[in-house]
Amino acid sequence: MDNDILRESQIVAVNPRRAYVDDYALRIGRRATLVPSSGARAYGMVFALTHDDLERLYSAPGLERYRPEAILVHSLDGTTLPALCYNLGNAPEPSEVNAEYAARLRMTLSKLDFPADYVATVS
Repeated sequence: MDNDILRESQIVAVNPRRAYVDDYALRIGRRATLVPSSGARAYGMVFALTHDDLERLYSAPGLERYRPEAILVHSLDGTTLPALCYNLGNAPEPSEVNAEYAARLRMTLSKLDFPADYVATVS
């Protein structure tokens, strides 16, 4: 998720940080989610949001199936911190694809200067 998407939802995020989480992989279907995957690494943004912001964001149409999961993230500046990551209870099937969503995500990840080899794997 990026600041543009949050602004569209009228949510003001603070303290944005580029980060990664180990032992999770990104899976994209109609929406994106992280799935446990030993040895994998997924990159993205970490923001400080209020509980009200999270409720408003994840009660939007199409996001109701996401559930919070406590994880440890590693910011690219070297800090490790706890975070809530909203994931789908059931990951998309491998046959479920959304090329447009993946292309937008690759563009966002590139704009945010995440590792090019990771960006290339987003599909």
